[in-house]
Order: sequence, then structure tokens, then C-alpha cells
Amino acid sequence: MSAPPFALLVEEHWRDVARLARALAGPVDGDDVAQQAWAQALAAYPPPGGLRDPRAWLLVVTSRCATDVHRARARRPVPVEEVPEATAGGDPADGELAGADPAVWAAVRALPERQRTALALRYVVDADHATVARALGTTPGATRRLVSDALAALRRELGAGGHGDELGAGGHGDELGAGGHGDEGDGR
Repeated sequence: MSAPPFALLVEEHWRDVARLARALAGPVDGDDVAQQAWAQALAAYPPPGGLRDPRAWLLVVTSRCATDVHRARARRPVPVEEVPEATAGGDPADGELAGADPAVWAAVRALPERQRTALALRYVVDADHATVARALGTTPGATRRLVSDALAALRRELGAGGHGDELGAGGHGDELGAGGHGDEGDGR
């Protein structure tokens, strides 16, 4: 079976790539990450060995581009005349996302990379655990654990701040993300 034309992939999956890029790289760099992901995907299309799951492949490319942005951001020096006092407001870029709570975004950014990526794939892109597993190169059981550990860490971090309802304080994480789903249909 030959790979579909690249334009069909773009048409079918652009929303998922854009959502994941914004969730992983933040509201400021999200569009650039999505653009870079599409450019890299086009250059590598069709991937060696065929394309069994185009969506998972595109999400892997997007995730890796977001990782590159995080690494570059960490290395980028910011010249200043005087070191400002630390403020409790967090990163000003966080407030650009409609309805974003800076404390939640700071806690999400503090998660280990694989947990953050699994959480974004599961709740922002609305991918099932099998798709998340293919994107991360692991098993559905391992992705369930990554998502569960990420939610538990967020609850611990934000629980005292009154954010429990946003993170599914009932223990299921059902309220998190645009999908608003639990784990139905995932074999749990």
C-alpha cells in the first residue's frame, strides 16, 4: 500500500499537530513548533519502513520538535542590564492562553518530559492510550502509568492551591483537557 499524498495528511491531522505543539511548547512557541513539525514531516515523507499510523508518526515528529524548542530555550541566554526581583506571577507567556492559570502551567512545565508529553497527547490531542503508546514508543500500560503519575504530581503540587477540581480530584482526571473523557474504550 502506498502512502497517501502529504496534503491529505495535513488536511486530516493539522488540528492534532497544532494542539499538541501548543500544549508542549506553550502559547508563544506553539505555532512555530507546529510549522517546524510539518516541515520535518514533509522532508521525511514517506518515512522509511512505511506509514502504519500516520497520526502517531506526526505526533512523534511534533513532540520531538517541541523537545528541541525546550532545549534551545534552556540554552538561550537573555541579556539584561540588571537582574530583576523574582515575582510570583510566573512566565508572562502563560497568561496568553485563554483561561490559563499560571500555577497550573508552571506545574505542567515542571513535569518530566515523558509525563508532560503523555498528558498532552492524552488530554489535549484526545488520543487513546494505544496512540499515545505508539507516539512515545512504549506500551498502552506504560502510557496509563505516565498519565496517572503526571496527574498525581499535578494534584500534589496544586492541591493546596485550590486547583483540585481542574485536575479531576475524584481520582480519574476526567475533567482535564478539551476531550473531557476518562479511560473508556482503553481496556481498563
